[in-house]
This record gives sequence, C-alpha cells and structure tokens, in this order.
Amino acid sequence: MKHIIAVLLENEPGALSRVVALFSARGYNIESLTVAPTEDASLSRMTIVTTGSDEVIEQITKHLNRLVDVVKVVDLTEGQFTERELMLIKVRAVGKEREEMKRMADIFRGRIIDVTEKSYTIELTGDAGKLDAFIEGIDRAAILETVRTGSSGIGRGERILRV
Repeated sequence: MKHIIAVLLENEPGALSRVVALFSARGYNIESLTVAPTEDASLSRMTIVTTGSDEVIEQITKHLNRLVDVVKVVDLTEGQFTERELMLIKVRAVGKEREEMKRMADIFRGRIIDVTEKSYTIELTGDAGKLDAFIEGIDRAAILETVRTGSSGIGRGERILRV
C-alpha cells in the first residue's frame, strides 16, 4: 500500500542524507521525495512516498523518529489529506498537433508556459493519477521531456504537523 509520510526535521547539513541512508540501509524504497524549508527557517518539511504493509510503515516511522535531526513524523495516509504533484512536460507541437496539445492542456487544467515553433511546455498540477492520465492521453511520440516533483501532502482540516 502507498503511504505518504511527512517529516519535520532540522534544517541542517546532512539531515536529508541521513534520512535517505536510513531507507537505503534497511532496503526500503522511496518512490518520491520532496523537501524544502518551512515558515521557520530552522526547520524543513520532507514528504516521502513509499510502499509497504502497515508493519513496515510502522518500522520506518520508528526508525525516522530515532534520527537526531527529526522533530516529528506523521503518516498522512492514516487520515484525510490533500496531495499534489507538479509536472512540466515538453511536447512536440507542430501543425495540427498544436491545437490538439492546447486542447489536452485545457482539459487537464494545465497551463502552457513556454511556446516555440515546434514545442509547448505545459505545467500541470494534481495527484499522480491525473498526471499519469495526461501522459496516457497524448501520443507518447510527442513527449520530448518530462519533469515531475513527486508528491507533496498536507493533512486536511485541523490536522497540523507542528512542533
């Protein structure tokens, strides 16, 4: 089962590498990883997407809590949460393809952020399923380059990850 784990950790050199080393040493896979400073410059928030049984996720959470840099760990999938991912995709757009790519971007509520004579760069946000559906909906041969951020997640309502 897919789990989204939010980690609040000290914004110190080496903190990210210690978390990644923990996953690597125990053979856990990281499907995506995002990290950035929070409103408090001394703290960073990390979002890790991984898969595993409830027992495996419990072990991951326990190991993360033992790391010196880690302040708090929450498995967002234990409650209601909102998840988003950003994708930039450069597609071939020549002749009749131009109108089709613009139409697909509109259908998926994407924005064309760069235009050349032969290509469009489209920005899309949503859950991973939406971004995957966009890729499936266009001709694979038209894709020139794809960049995805990985998931970021936040608890809904009163659910807050704070010190």
